[in-house]
Amino acid sequence: MNKSRDNIFANPVKDMGDFQFDQQVAEVFPDMIQRSVPGYSNIITAIGMLTARFAQDDSTLYDLGCSLGAATLEMRRNVTQANCDIIAVDNSPAMIERCQLHLNAFKSTTEVTVVCDDIQNTKINNASVVVLNFTLQFISPDDRQALISKIYAGLKPGGVLLVSEKLRFENETAQSLLTDLHHDFKRANGYSELEISQKRNALENVMLTDTLAQHMERFKKAGFNTSELWFQCFNFCSMLAVKG
Repeated sequence: MNKSRDNIFANPVKDMGDFQFDQQVAEVFPDMIQRSVPGYSNIITAIGMLTARFAQDDSTLYDLGCSLGAATLEMRRNVTQANCDIIAVDNSPAMIERCQLHLNAFKSTTEVTVVCDDIQNTKINNASVVVLNFTLQFISPDDRQALISKIYAGLKPGGVLLVSEKLRFENETAQSLLTDLHHDFKRANGYSELEISQKRNALENVMLTDTLAQHMERFKKAGFNTSELWFQCFNFCSMLAVKG
C-alpha cells in the first residue's frame, strides 16, 4: 500500500472547509489512520479473526465504507467457508480506485465487488458478516438507526455486525481526559499542534460521535439480542452485534 506521509494539515490552511475523503486524503490514508487511530491494526486483525468465526457458507460479506480496503483484504484472507463473496462500498471515487488496486495485488478465490455508492443505498442480503469500520460516525445521526436496522434485516441468523467508532463521553472529565490522551497519541506519532488543531476543526461538522450507550441502544432497537464492546483504546472502540 502507498506509504506516503500525511502532512495535509502541516501548514496553515486559510479557508478551512469540511474534511473530505478526496484524492489528497486517499494518497496518505494508511499513514493518517495508523498515526491517528489508536489500536487500528488490532481492530483490522480482529476483523479477520471474527470473519473466520462468523462467515457462513453461501453468504455475502459487506465492508461498508471500505476506504482503501484494509478490512476487505483481511476479511478475504480469512474466509474459509464455501461460496462466499464480499461487497466493498465507499462513496469516495479516490478511495474506491485505490481499493481496487490493492485488491488486485493479492490473488484470492473469494470474489470481491467494489462499489462506489452511498452505503445508505446498499441493499444488504444474505449477509453473514457486515463491517462498519469508522463509517457510522460520518452518517447523519438521524439516519443511523435506519442503517443499523437495514443491516439487521439483511443478516442471516448467527450473522455478525462489526462497528468501530470514535466515542463521545457524557462525563465531562472523562471526555476531556480521553481527548487529551488521544492528542498525546497523535503528538507521539509526529503530529504538530497545528496539525491536530486544524484536522479537529475540519472534522467537527462531518464526524458526529455517539456515546457507547447510544450505540448499544441502537443495536437493541434494531433487534440484536447480543451486542458487546470488544475493544477500546482511549476514545476509540470496536463493537460487535450478533443476530440471534
